[in-house]
Amino acid sequence: MKEVTLKEIAQELGISITTVSKALKNYTDVSPKTRKAVLKLAHKLDYKPNSFAVNLRTQESKTIGLIIPEIVHHFFSSIVNAIIEKAEKKGYLVITLQSNESLELEKKQIDLLLDKRVDGILISLSNNTKTIEHLQKVIDHNVPLVLFDKITKLLNCSKVVIDDRKAAYDATCHLINSGCKKIAHIRGPLNPQNAIDRFLGYKKALEDNKITFDKSLIYTCEKVTFEEGYGFAKQIHTEQKDVDGVFAVTDPVAIGVIAYFNEVGIKIPQQISIIGFSNWFMSSVISPSLSTIDQPGFEMGKSALKLLLKEIKALKKHKEFQHQTIVLPTGVIKRNSTLNYFSKN
Repeated sequence: MKEVTLKEIAQELGISITTVSKALKNYTDVSPKTRKAVLKLAHKLDYKPNSFAVNLRTQESKTIGLIIPEIVHHFFSSIVNAIIEKAEKKGYLVITLQSNESLELEKKQIDLLLDKRVDGILISLSNNTKTIEHLQKVIDHNVPLVLFDKITKLLNCSKVVIDDRKAAYDATCHLINSGCKKIAHIRGPLNPQNAIDRFLGYKKALEDNKITFDKSLIYTCEKVTFEEGYGFAKQIHTEQKDVDGVFAVTDPVAIGVIAYFNEVGIKIPQQISIIGFSNWFMSSVISPSLSTIDQPGFEMGKSALKLLLKEIKALKKHKEFQHQTIVLPTGVIKRNSTLNYFSKN
């Protein structure tokens, strides 16, 4: 169907293009009769403003780019839901892309969003993001950038995170306080800041509780999956039979650990306690239910979008914007996979 123009509306009504444009924008110097005629005809002809022309005038695309590592994870889906819901209320569309934990794909997606002239970009980095040139490019193009969850400290931009080190410290202390004396940690890949901080939190909790750190109890995921959790649990059971606690970097990994120990008849938590991270929806329905760290995905999405829109607004008004780092609170959710749950019930 051919696109209807202002000129066609003007010609049919016998008025100027300027008058049509003003009527559609509800200018007061257009008579109510003329405005009513223009709106009626525009509706009849299904007139839609030329978004490209509007963008050129306003210097806004009213679109936001969002890049996440994976959408199937409950945590990230909560973030996406929050961003789309809140952005829509502010008149923005969200282009959502999934990097699949690939640096090369992440680079291509950044270029795509810049080509689309989005007003700003929200991104949680892939586990394989070891360079930041493509992210610096966003800043160099004067496009607002907000990092969330998986971030780098090397960029001068706004960020929304949790205190991963403290959360991991609390998770490990929960295991220690429930009686665990030999605790394995299934950590994330070596690169992402949140995986580093969770490892350091675990290590600090051992130190503060006078438990000797043993590097043989550290198992490193590549993809952070259920399958890796299952495989590492088998390895722990084979090589470290006296391990009585496991802190896993995410809930899917922890659920893999539970699946293996259930399969071989190891009683949870009587023989081994397990705690995860993120409060994935499956955590409360598996057997035994999984103790975990509550990671506020929806709040993280809301906060990241709010920061981005503030910077977009400041940029439009040519005002200086002070970048911020928001740290959201977390807490231990005690369920059946740790002994402490039973001691209080």
